[in-house]
Amino acid sequence: MPWLPVLLLVLDLVAEAVVPDAVAAGFLLTALPVVAAFSYGPVLTAVTTVGSLGLQLVLALRADHVDEQHHVWVYIATLLSGVMGTALSWQRTRQNRNLLQARTVAETLQRTVLRPVPERAGGLRVAGLYRPAQADVLVGGDLYEVCDTRFGVRVLLGDVRGKGLAAVRTVADVLGAFRAAAYDTPGLVDLADQLDRAVLRDAADRGDDELFATAVLLQYRPGSDCVEIVNRGHTTPLLLGGGGISPVSCADELPLGLGHLGPADERSKAIAVALPPGHTVLLYTDGVSEARDTTGAFYPLAPRLAALGTTAPDRVVSFLAQDVHRYAGLLADDLAVLALTPDTP
Repeated sequence: MPWLPVLLLVLDLVAEAVVPDAVAAGFLLTALPVVAAFSYGPVLTAVTTVGSLGLQLVLALRADHVDEQHHVWVYIATLLSGVMGTALSWQRTRQNRNLLQARTVAETLQRTVLRPVPERAGGLRVAGLYRPAQADVLVGGDLYEVCDTRFGVRVLLGDVRGKGLAAVRTVADVLGAFRAAAYDTPGLVDLADQLDRAVLRDAADRGDDELFATAVLLQYRPGSDCVEIVNRGHTTPLLLGGGGISPVSCADELPLGLGHLGPADERSKAIAVALPPGHTVLLYTDGVSEARDTTGAFYPLAPRLAALGTTAPDRVVSFLAQDVHRYAGLLADDLAVLALTPDTP
């Protein structure tokens, strides 16, 4: 777009050189101010208008047609085009400024909802990846959080039902409930129960009986050789290390917001998973495991990671960021990944 006025000017001058001297080609310059308005500010657009009028007069003088009636109307049309182009440029500049301000505020709010993953937290090295399916937003329906509390490092990764602004609202509610409760709730199961009630309240407020969020919660105490995991209807975490990759066996739990539908007398327990140095726990959403190639085949997560040959969190996450995109192309669903390993000296 910035080069279109130049191209139009060159086209007009070439036409002037090619056509007979008795014909003035300056009429092409009538559109120049409007074309300039799409890329340049009002001042430069006004300067373009004056320049177009001046060049039209010079070209008409060359053909000795300066005061002919149809040339006079061309001058008037160019002037009107310049006035409209200048107004258009001013309006475009104003809208761009307002759009930039609104986008800056929106990005700030979204980054407040979904904070960057810390590289280290309470004895763990952490790496994360987050990609919304919608390229023009920063937050989708997936969520994560890492909190270093007095009970140890507590990690949440989840996926809410739905997409768009409604899903973002649920993400914000779940993250807010987690951040408030993670520092004061001793048990990991109790923490998961609080999140379950938070989603249930949100569903009641909206009148949406089908609102829920799958989530996996993890807790690691510094110096420990294991992690505790509670899985509420989420994809099964993977344990990388020891020469292989194995799924973390967790009890089948209902997602957050649907816990009241399960047996009232059955209370789940956190699963303890050994996490020695050199091993990595991988938490991920179905945006990874359900990514499909052109034939409809799901992304083979475990075999791909097995071929990687490393358990370093940053290497694992970097590999998935590229490999999932190569495999599936454009994302059809939000994607979130967290990789955690003991931070050994």
